[in-house]
Amino acid sequence: MTEEHRELLMSVAREVSFGTGDRIFDEGGKADRFWIIHTGTVALDLHVPGRHAAIIETLGAGKLLGWSWLVPPHHWHLGAEAASPVRAYEFDAATVRAMCAKDPVLDHELCTYVVGVLARRLRSSRERLLDLYAPHGAGEMP
Repeated sequence: MTEEHRELLMSVAREVSFGTGDRIFDEGGKADRFWIIHTGTVALDLHVPGRHAAIIETLGAGKLLGWSWLVPPHHWHLGAEAASPVRAYEFDAATVRAMCAKDPVLDHELCTYVVGVLARRLRSSRERLLDLYAPHGAGEMP
């Protein structure tokens, strides 16, 4: 992302914090914001009927938390909980989507970035679920 677009996005960010164990969002809830983690760690989880939620991935500093705000109907596909004290930059999704509607280059850069995050998370989720529930060795990726 260009420096100009990073600065533009940061102009609408606000600093927030979460304590260890704070639930940041739940699967199926309204996705109306997203975060860039500054410090701490966040566990992404997936509801598994009859079991505890499966932790899919743990995110740390510099990582994007939340992508569902970009894809209609804007509902969280996973849940998130602070695994340690977290400081993050929070962005209002409607504001960022409006900025993207006015600036096609920003829209393209942001969408490309989020698609890359999605691809990595999908691969990570698959590997984690196979590790948890498949026979030994079935989770090996080509």
